[in-house]
Amino acid sequence: MKKVISSFLNSSMRRKLILYFFLVILVPTVTITILGNLIYKNSMSDEQQANTKQMIKQISDNIDFYIKDTENIANYLSQDPSVLAFLNSNSIDENNYKDDISSNAMKIISRFVNLHPEIAGIMIVNKNDSYVSDVMYRISRDPLTNERWYKKAMENKDNINLFSKPVGRNINNIFNYSADNVVSMSKAVYDNSDESCVGVILIDMKLDIIKQVIENVKPGRTGFVYIMDSDNEIVYSPVNKVVYRINKNIFDNNRNNFIIKRIKNKDYQMMSTSSRYTKWRTVGVFPLDETLKVINYMKYYSFFIALITLILAGILAIFFTKSIVNPITKLRMLMRRTQDGDLNVHFNSKYNDEIGELGNSFNKMIKEIKNLVELVQIEEKNKRKAEISVLQAQIKPHFLYNTLDTIQWMAKEHGADNIVKIITSLTNLLRIGLNNGNEIIKLRDEVRHVESYLSIQKVRYEDKLNYKIDIDEDILEYSVIKLILQPLVENAIYHGIKEKRGNGSIVIEGEEKDNKIHIRVIDNGVGIDEDRLREINQILKKSSLARSRIGVGIFNVNERIRLNYGDEYGLIYSSVYGEGTVVDIWHPILK
Repeated sequence: MKKVISSFLNSSMRRKLILYFFLVILVPTVTITILGNLIYKNSMSDEQQANTKQMIKQISDNIDFYIKDTENIANYLSQDPSVLAFLNSNSIDENNYKDDISSNAMKIISRFVNLHPEIAGIMIVNKNDSYVSDVMYRISRDPLTNERWYKKAMENKDNINLFSKPVGRNINNIFNYSADNVVSMSKAVYDNSDESCVGVILIDMKLDIIKQVIENVKPGRTGFVYIMDSDNEIVYSPVNKVVYRINKNIFDNNRNNFIIKRIKNKDYQMMSTSSRYTKWRTVGVFPLDETLKVINYMKYYSFFIALITLILAGILAIFFTKSIVNPITKLRMLMRRTQDGDLNVHFNSKYNDEIGELGNSFNKMIKEIKNLVELVQIEEKNKRKAEISVLQAQIKPHFLYNTLDTIQWMAKEHGADNIVKIITSLTNLLRIGLNNGNEIIKLRDEVRHVESYLSIQKVRYEDKLNYKIDIDEDILEYSVIKLILQPLVENAIYHGIKEKRGNGSIVIEGEEKDNKIHIRVIDNGVGIDEDRLREINQILKKSSLARSRIGVGIFNVNERIRLNYGDEYGLIYSSVYGEGTVVDIWHPILK
């Protein structure tokens, strides 16, 4: 991943701008498309659910209407005088239809059946097990008063009793309606004088009327609606393989009456509503893919439009990028020519935008470079003149060396050994310090230089100053920046040993450590207090301009090492006040 990012960041500006433009357009386009489809999907789903719920509620209300209408028929019959006369009669031959009481009750039944074609048959049974009906008859001699529908009506005095698929009854119909084709309703009739049950009215209603109600408002092309009774048994369902794979208790613990269920590798939405009147549940089932079909079409169209938008945006991004990158490319080519030494270039811009201003700045820079080149040429001429002057000035050091040699020879002639020693040390000090103008010398020569300086100081301070130099032979041939030890030794003498009572000593140690040259200048002078020591190390570490606070010599030694070789090298001071000071010099190995 890092390689990919690095490769992209190192690619051309044209490619970057095209990608940036494309991303700026891609992100909002994709976001709006996805969020728009999601919002549209949720809105459509909510509207679909609302419509389906309303449709199922309408079916349930229509069924309730027909059931209530049938109940009203039962109520009319229970209050009709002819029916009541039949129910209150004690001895009537049920096979003698010419009997006046039975005949009158039959006429009333026929009248309602003719007015309501949805009724498959009506039977009225009194408490003496006598009955009268239009098309229904008893199968066996078993009492009708022992039938489930009769007893249920006796138990529920004020309510109707509905029976879906009424199988096992001792009743048949001259039209041979099966139990799957009718729904039965029973209602008890009571005597108003003593509130005793005088009989039961049984009405069979054709399921065709429920089928017609459902088919008129079919949910979608492949959806269907089915009805369940209070015992979760199917009252009516269309012929299909899906309904019998649905658990009949699926809505028992569902408060929202909305379920998505997978049947035969296909997702179905199921929504139900219950009737407070019949206690029946109307369930609508429709495939989820049919519901989402319009949404999917909308989604495809949205993505297609988004794709066309992105293509147009890409073309515009390339066009705009070209208008920006081409002037920059031209300016880059001019810079390459300048890099190769051609200063006779000029950038022309048609516009005064940022790139035009950059081109003008480039033209000014080229003009300034030309002026600087001319100045450098002049400076080179002056430098050559100065070099000649330096060569001429070298006669002076040689004259000084010759004069010191003459003094040294004369001192030997007179036996002045101390003068000879000082002159020898001074000659070495000057010769190594000048070093023909070279900045880098051998560590061995640097040690000789500081040793010459110490020998001169020893003559001056006599027994007050002692010194010792202990440098590993292995590092004496390494090269170092010249004059890094003498300023530190001078500082140790004048600020450490000179201020101390009694004799003082300076020890110079050197070794190779951590692949670096490590030299220590140790003195037993007065030392440095903590605040001053902290200040010195901070100035040395941060290359502070406050060099006057630590001395020019120390600052220059540290700066020359750090500027040439990096911040990991240089000086570090450590000291104990009243005991002495140690200076650690870290210098790279230069073989």
